[in-house]
Amino acid sequence: MNTPDQPHFPTNSDIPALPVVVGRAAWQAELDQLRVREKAHTREGDAIAAARRRLPMVEVDPSIQLLGPHGPVPLLSVFEGRRQLIVYYHMWHTGQPAEAQCEGCTFSNSQVRELSYLHSRDVTYATFCEGPYEESIRYRDFMGWDVPWYSVPQDAVDPLVADRHFGILVSYLRDGDQVFETYWTTGRGNEVMAPSYGLLDLTVYGRQEFWEDSPAGWPQRWGSKGGQFCTNGRPTAQWSRLAAGRSDDLDTPTTAPNG
Repeated sequence: MNTPDQPHFPTNSDIPALPVVVGRAAWQAELDQLRVREKAHTREGDAIAAARRRLPMVEVDPSIQLLGPHGPVPLLSVFEGRRQLIVYYHMWHTGQPAEAQCEGCTFSNSQVRELSYLHSRDVTYATFCEGPYEESIRYRDFMGWDVPWYSVPQDAVDPLVADRHFGILVSYLRDGDQVFETYWTTGRGNEVMAPSYGLLDLTVYGRQEFWEDSPAGWPQRWGSKGGQFCTNGRPTAQWSRLAAGRSDDLDTPTTAPNG
């Protein structure tokens, strides 16, 4: 039985439907109509970004301590001397193996690679991970990520996360030795981290998730409860790491409760 978060791959008798075939002129005419809506969508996105730049901000204690590769480090130092900072708050399940770690956070962090363009705009990117640094940094290394990585000690969770939850994307601004939070988002707002979704939206079958408005017969194989980020029981991006011979042993017991 196919459940909402288990992929159902087509067989020879389960081939997805196809779009109607027309001549190139007719096809281009319909695409031109869609392009008008796409441009309006782009302009509305620009207007929203302009409003985002005009939001007020809230001050954050710059001395809040995080744990990095050399031990405790204040939030102010995470900026690496730049004016702005973008942080993804990665969920962590303490004591659990790699395959049990957050599939959504893995999906998002797997696609943040080239940071030089952010740096050229005076922006630093970093991941703030829940739980012990020693465990999570081994996961980062298993995944082959090279983004700056810090863990958030328990006493820093409340002042930083502030009644939200890990899985948020946060923007900060530094003014001298003062730090301010200027914006945050979560859920589908985190999709800016994942160009895979943007590219899938350009394809005829889209994301192939149940919530999408697709014609009858289009493949829709995934729900939206985390299974869309997994293949055969573990985060999809982990399989290529295993195939490359990397060990996913985080050197932790598997019986500890989630942290």
